[in-house]
Amino acid sequence: MNDVLIRTDGRAGRITLNRPAAMNALTYAMGHAMDQALRDWADDPAVGLVIVDATGPRAFCAGGDITQLYAAGCAGDFEVGRQFWRHEYRMNARIAGYPKPVVTLMQGFTMGGGVGAGCHARTRVVGETSQIAMPECGIGLVPDAGGSALLARAPGRIGAYLGATGARMGPADAILAGFADVFVPQADWPALVQRMCRTGDAALIPATPPPGRLPALRAEIDRHFAGATLTDIWRSLQQADTPFAHETKAALLRASPLSAACAVAMLHRLGPTPTLRQALEMEYRFTFRAQGEADFLEGIRAAVIDKDRNPRWRHTGPDAVTQGEVDAMLAPLGADALSFEGDAP
Repeated sequence: MNDVLIRTDGRAGRITLNRPAAMNALTYAMGHAMDQALRDWADDPAVGLVIVDATGPRAFCAGGDITQLYAAGCAGDFEVGRQFWRHEYRMNARIAGYPKPVVTLMQGFTMGGGVGAGCHARTRVVGETSQIAMPECGIGLVPDAGGSALLARAPGRIGAYLGATGARMGPADAILAGFADVFVPQADWPALVQRMCRTGDAALIPATPPPGRLPALRAEIDRHFAGATLTDIWRSLQQADTPFAHETKAALLRASPLSAACAVAMLHRLGPTPTLRQALEMEYRFTFRAQGEADFLEGIRAAVIDKDRNPRWRHTGPDAVTQGEVDAMLAPLGADALSFEGDAP
């Protein structure tokens, strides 16, 4: 069975992620196939738009297939991961700058690398089951695949909250935070796809999603996540005695302190209006170093390999990471910096 189905249907180029048993986790080969299809269709006059969807009810794409990177990283071969991230990030940039409409339909879980494949498109559709998140800090990484750009642009301090805690967004919250554009009931998706294939027209009629959580939490999020560092955020939460504060402290205690500290720092460095390429280049500084100098391999061990959910992070808590350690992880890479040669703007 092909892990990604690529074909044309009427006026549409179709990309369907097809690993439902693995929640459509993105492999290097899948990302390469997607990128090649986008290259092929860019100048094809028969293709008016591109539709990206996925099989199975559980997930559009739950992230990158990190088990491939774990074994190589444990053997000391960091280049496998670096190559995976380089090519993935270039594909993310291609989707964002694509000369034709790209429409993504994201049911179930869309996380990490799934955000990179789905949330940089021109039209991003969510439905009743959509759950979008950037949970990378929980496995010793940082929000990547361009997710940091979306987090940086989110209203107020929502981005810092979502990035550090990995909190999930339903359809309304995903639209509010800038990870999606339109809610369409999932029962209407087959007819919507059929019409787009027939006409090559990506115009949609939005519906009203179920209410989200973020509007009611905005005041607390903006207050507690206003600080410039993870330590500032942690100290603010320590002084509060509310359900939100307790829930958020528990989430931060599950995250890698180094990852969460770097995630917060990245958003401050990017500012409120970063380009996607600026964000991807910043993310790659961390991921380039993640296997040897951060908690990534330990995070994967605890979450995916041994599944003991008891990672032994390098730091004892959210206030234990120094500014020097953050600066070292996010320092420019020089000759190893991420480049986008040959890619669309």
